[in-house]
Amino acid sequence: MVNVELLAHTTLHSVLPEPYTPSSEPGTEAEELIEWAGRNCYQSWRRPNPATATNAKYIANIIGNGHESVLEHVSITFLIECSRAALAEITRHRHLSFSVESQRFVNHAGVGYVIPPAITDLDDPQFAEAVAWLENAYEATQEAYEAIEHILEEEGTYTRKQRREAARAVLPEATPTTMVVTGNLRAWRDFIKKRLSETADAELQLIADAVLTGCSYVAPSVFTDIIEEDW
Repeated sequence: MVNVELLAHTTLHSVLPEPYTPSSEPGTEAEELIEWAGRNCYQSWRRPNPATATNAKYIANIIGNGHESVLEHVSITFLIECSRAALAEITRHRHLSFSVESQRFVNHAGVGYVIPPAITDLDDPQFAEAVAWLENAYEATQEAYEAIEHILEEEGTYTRKQRREAARAVLPEATPTTMVVTGNLRAWRDFIKKRLSETADAELQLIADAVLTGCSYVAPSVFTDIIEEDW
């Protein structure tokens, strides 16, 4: 089961410096920081252009012109629970930062497995048949995991970390993992646009959709164009 939880995001420590004042339609704290950073580049505080007079319009304009560097001033942190297979995909996004549950330190006996979305979407009896195959494979790997760790423990010279390091070799890609992932809004836009594609890994699509929900809570105007696309 995929789980994505919003943990933290950039907020303002104080009122943004003058002469900046929010528009008649201000954004969230994160969005106001983005606008302030952009306007600071050109000292454009008076909002003379109707096309950029509100926070949402200003952000839409900078994104439309490809000026996404100012989005990097806002970061969002998520807790993501998924399979190790999904972890391998997510870590390809090198502009994100990761703190991942260690298979060397954490005991993975009896941790269960993540059912791939394609199998979850099956109707009975195909679902039951596919899950039976998963369970049989999982039970075999669990037996091997515990046996390897026990053998190494009986040998007597290996630390717990070394035993689990060796035993994890048999764990399947469906093994669940937990990680904390932080990225700025530019990095999250890139992740979402790539992983919401219908050609992306199905589990990653679920993660990207949940990440989009969290990001839209923090800075909705930054993701309006993505939400409006027909995914």
